[in-house]
Amino acid sequence: MNKPIYVVDGARTPFLKARNAPGPFAASDLAVAAGRALVSRQRFAPTDLDEVILGCASPSSDETNIGRVVALRMDCGQDTPGWTVMRNCASGMQALDSAMVNIQTGRSQLVLAGGVDALSRAPLLYSEAMTRWFAAFASARTLGQRAAQLARFRPGYLAPVIGIMKGLTDPVVGQIMGQTAENIAFRFGIDRRQMDAYAVRSHQRVAAAQDAGHYDEVVPLIGPDGEIYQADDGVRRDSSMQNLAKLKPFFDRKYGNVTAANSSQITDGAAWLILAAEEAVEKYRLEPLGRIVDSQWAALDPAQMGLGPVHAATPLLQRHGLGLNDLDAWEINEAFAAQVLACLAAWSDDSYCRDELGLPGALGQLDEDKLNVDGGAIALGHPVGASGARIVLHLLNVLKRKGGGRGVASICIGGGQGGAMLVEA
Repeated sequence: MNKPIYVVDGARTPFLKARNAPGPFAASDLAVAAGRALVSRQRFAPTDLDEVILGCASPSSDETNIGRVVALRMDCGQDTPGWTVMRNCASGMQALDSAMVNIQTGRSQLVLAGGVDALSRAPLLYSEAMTRWFAAFASARTLGQRAAQLARFRPGYLAPVIGIMKGLTDPVVGQIMGQTAENIAFRFGIDRRQMDAYAVRSHQRVAAAQDAGHYDEVVPLIGPDGEIYQADDGVRRDSSMQNLAKLKPFFDRKYGNVTAANSSQITDGAAWLILAAEEAVEKYRLEPLGRIVDSQWAALDPAQMGLGPVHAATPLLQRHGLGLNDLDAWEINEAFAAQVLACLAAWSDDSYCRDELGLPGALGQLDEDKLNVDGGAIALGHPVGASGARIVLHLLNVLKRKGGGRGVASICIGGGQGGAMLVEA
């Protein structure tokens, strides 16, 4: 189980902000576009892949087992298995982890793994009352029975249920993800100004990175109408404290501080990485970008889910004898500004580290100049199934730009979990 896991290359689509209507691409369209661009520049054919693993949190009903759908559409061949994993926000990272295990056990040597979601296409659903009315009407046999059922119909039955709101609400604690961010903001005393300042910084860093060409992992998309999508379109270059201060809290309208602007955006996008065993690297004369050294999963109270990176990354660091600032770069997915700030606060809090992590005291203060140096999901967006793969890929590119080194990519997961990966360039 100690075989090195090489990351040969990676690519992703632009992350396209949902704009209150279905976006131009289905999830499989996004995954196929990024995957084809990535595989076409390799020294092996799509049919040389041993398997395709795709994370997706919200596949459409006509893309069941979207991993297999995408593998076939990418011409990987009928003999190449394709399968789908789902771990909410970490689905893309779970795909990488599953690929690692299969390579380590010798079942695979060359794997395409990543994640995708087209959240703009999350469905509108009928309410349970409307569904029951449909069922009763379909069961009516006579004209009189149908007339009686029509009389029972109420216009309120037609009110749609927003699928993405249900998907982002934890069924155990009954809280939408934004409320869990409010919970941990209150726990660590994080105020509105801190949240907005972090959000502004995310937009500024993404804009600077785009200008400097630091998002060269992005491959353009061509829409059905011929429109070209070249870059992530959620970044607001005019983002400022003054602009953000105008927005009202969204999740807790009376007491809260979490707004749409200091939260990640609802987005469509896909991200892929090619993982390889040493044998595949030698066989195809590949030049790896880096390697995944280790991974860790953790779980905690779903109402505190944003602290998942703390619970996953801490044991990973301990296992390798590392401190927070022994790493050259960090990526923590920006589900919410409050959530990232709460993670930083938890690591520097004696009581939290003792009571929740079993440490003798605070782990320390993470150097924020090493964290999300090119911005994050607040500006880029958070296509849930893709984000875990995106942060691993971008972290490796950041390390390459720095000339090497090690880093951790970590993500909070709806349902009260966290994931983390230690990588080196």
